[in-house]
Amino acid sequence: MSINLVLPFLLLSVALSAVISQSKALRFPTEIYNFSSNNITDIANLGTPPQSVPVSPSPSPTNSPISPPVVPALFVIGDSSVDCGNNNYLGTFARADHPPYGRDFDTHRPTGRFCNGRIPVDYLALRLGLPFVPSYLGQAGRIEDMVRGVNYASAGAGIIFSSGSELGQHISFTQQIQQFTDTIQQFILSMGEYRANELISSSVLYISIGINDYIHYYLFNVSNVQNLYLPWSFNQFLASTMREEIRNLYNLNVRRVVVMGLAPIGCAPHYLWQFNSTNGECVKEINDMILEFNFLMRFMTVDLNHELPDANIIFCDVFEGSMDIIKNHERYGFNVTADACCGLGKYKGWIICVSPEMACRNATNHIWWDQFHPTDAVNAILADNVWNSLHTEMCFPMSLEGMVAPKRTNLQSLSKDVPE
Repeated sequence: MSINLVLPFLLLSVALSAVISQSKALRFPTEIYNFSSNNITDIANLGTPPQSVPVSPSPSPTNSPISPPVVPALFVIGDSSVDCGNNNYLGTFARADHPPYGRDFDTHRPTGRFCNGRIPVDYLALRLGLPFVPSYLGQAGRIEDMVRGVNYASAGAGIIFSSGSELGQHISFTQQIQQFTDTIQQFILSMGEYRANELISSSVLYISIGINDYIHYYLFNVSNVQNLYLPWSFNQFLASTMREEIRNLYNLNVRRVVVMGLAPIGCAPHYLWQFNSTNGECVKEINDMILEFNFLMRFMTVDLNHELPDANIIFCDVFEGSMDIIKNHERYGFNVTADACCGLGKYKGWIICVSPEMACRNATNHIWWDQFHPTDAVNAILADNVWNSLHTEMCFPMSLEGMVAPKRTNLQSLSKDVPE
């Protein structure tokens, strides 16, 4: 079926979800701020945050929070791969605020994450000794809620401003950076410029964006883009835009950046269905574009590390990490590699996940949760690779652990001996 026919089904299926799920879009579960069992140091003596609440332990002890915190905060910019609930507050079809999303999450209810459970930044936050990062639109704007990090990610967002706009409202890449800038200004007003700059430069900024520029722009052939740009030229345009935005972030005193590459969406159930894949074989022409983009992004980070003094930017190749899982799925415990856990049609890639009845019983043996997003189990493996290359080397020139380990900030120093 032509990609131009996909949207009507998408709109219809998501519209049905509003009836089926009885959405609680404006009731964000605040308890997810406090899953860390340790007491996080109050960076700027700005008041006592809400106390931790008892929760079920993590399925794996290796995901227990580190104490004390390794960095002051984790800030997240991106798309549905890391959206933890911002789109719950927007007028959009791109929402995951209904069951069965979140059924295997710590609260066993939907939070806005496009997954059955945790997303990669949840696992990485715990690795860094931090609580789960709250969504920008889901918190009240109190400094004590933001000082450990904020998640600005929005499903449907792309590097290009209009990518994903046919789904409704979203927070674009540029807008997310503006929200991050606003947060920094709040920090400056509350704790002073010196402390705010120390906080930002010592924290980690995680960027995961770009896939919607293919799904909802290039492959959708918006504005006849395929006749204007060959894939290589389009990739160069995206990479150059990303380069300029990282420079802008550097000017905001950001020094530690994790840039995530794009996943092999040519293996995603939606495109297996659309291209009528045989035996679950990935769509090569789509994956080739992703490989080119990731190639450009990797070398862009090398250039930026040389160009920007004190910058510590790493690139993590999600394509390579994901293909390792697909090719060695039995070693990782997956026996369903092509079909989504939740959806309808061949490979469950035709209609998106809109009701619990559409979902498989056990997502742990599936690689894909829905048309485009991996399961919690895959996210955990990818996060392990980002942290310390536990399963396969994914990040260059070093892992996230390597980035933060040599200069682990003494967080107490951020609240002591600071010039007035």
